[in-house]
Amino acid sequence: MSKIFVDACFRKPTPYTPVWMMRQAGRYLPEYMKVRAQAGNFLNLCHNPALAAEVTIQPLDIVGVDAAILFSDILVIPNEMGMHLDFIKGEGPIFKDPIVNEADIDALIGGEIAANKLTYVYETIKLLKQQLPEDKALIGFTGAPWTLATYMIEGQGTKTYNLCKKMMYSEPELLHKILRKVTEVVKFYMEKQIESGIDVVQIFDSWAAAIEPSKYDEFSWKYMVEIADYLKEKYPHIPIIMFPKGVAAFIERGLVYGNFDVFGVDWGTPMAMAKEKLGSKYVLQGNMEPCRLYSKEATTQCVEGIQKIMQGAGHIFNLGHGILPDVPVENAIHFVKECQRVSKK
Repeated sequence: MSKIFVDACFRKPTPYTPVWMMRQAGRYLPEYMKVRAQAGNFLNLCHNPALAAEVTIQPLDIVGVDAAILFSDILVIPNEMGMHLDFIKGEGPIFKDPIVNEADIDALIGGEIAANKLTYVYETIKLLKQQLPEDKALIGFTGAPWTLATYMIEGQGTKTYNLCKKMMYSEPELLHKILRKVTEVVKFYMEKQIESGIDVVQIFDSWAAAIEPSKYDEFSWKYMVEIADYLKEKYPHIPIIMFPKGVAAFIERGLVYGNFDVFGVDWGTPMAMAKEKLGSKYVLQGNMEPCRLYSKEATTQCVEGIQKIMQGAGHIFNLGHGILPDVPVENAIHFVKECQRVSKK
């Protein structure tokens, strides 16, 4: 049975434009909060295949989206590379011993050995393949090497990125050494996700906007493209989505390249500009401002506007970043229904 989401990634005809949301298995859903409480904490939930599979499926049943995205976290990668990860309430993820020098990088577990430790992710995927409806796609994902490196160097989320950017300008080879090591783990990790049964890959570069446009290719995009090349050579039938957040200047300057299928457009990038620059090469995904979900009227207005711009072009509806925890569930349902309504062929 064909999957509408996979078909859309390859520009095949679909009865309507498919829709999903980043962070769709999340805190806005009471059902998710119940399972998370059962798990004890966020990391326990990531490590429990049965519960992770349960929350992955919830948005399909409750909200009506066209694809499930694997419930996990990007930081399980550095965690299994040997960095101790804690999620502290009110503070978020913390690595208590961040990377400061070459010896720290050398001490990290690399390549397939690190990827092999992520068995709970692969078990979750295998469970999902048994449970998901045949017409629903399963999206696997990874953080981009740059986004992962920022956490590994800063030790936590940051608004200034001063430690990793200090390394970028004063010790660029040290930063490249981290990025190369992470890239190798990600290649094997995504390969093992595909072998376990995912239908689509998304590479998130959440902190792309921290890099000035003239440096973005060198320190992030080229590594993402390397991962895509590696996967496409082995698995040409698996669509790849690139989602770098906050890179309108990079797009506008015509610097996006690579062997992938879908480009995720964040809410700060005008959809018309993204279509002009990229629409002939890639299917575009996005890009509603997530805060519009607080208003059904604002949601409808935006969905109709995006549909008008993307009419006749390759497109997948999504938010321009993740859904927020206090969005009413009925508003998320409204978004999905409106996307399907305006795009019915």
